[in-house]
Amino acid sequence: QVQLVESGGGLVQPGGSLRLSCAASGFSFSGYRMSWYRQAPGKEREFVATIGTDGAIIHYDASVKGRFTISRDNGKNTVYLQMTSLKPEDTSVYYCFVPGLVSWGQGTQVTVSS
Repeated sequence: QVQLVESGGGLVQPGGSLRLSCAASGFSFSGYRMSWYRQAPGKEREFVATIGTDGAIIHYDASVKGRFTISRDNGKNTVYLQMTSLKPEDTSVYYCFVPGLVSWGQGTQVTVSS
């Protein structure tokens, strides 16, 4: 049974940083591309970043490129999203996603506000 558990969200001031984690279990983590998505209130869920199985292939949405960094630790079955220079428009629920299994985590709330 695939399980994805996100953590690390919270309230942060504009310009601040947070690191999200997604702990995966129930599948062979190292064999799957991993992604982060986010959904703001009243908006569609949108792509944030994706990372290939060995971390060599990475893509970001233009809105976060240069501010967010996706990484993974295959030994810990965990994918991370380091977020810096946060803006109020980054406020969303952030979700971990396994494209190859069409599986979502439960999400973690990130709120950027002064």
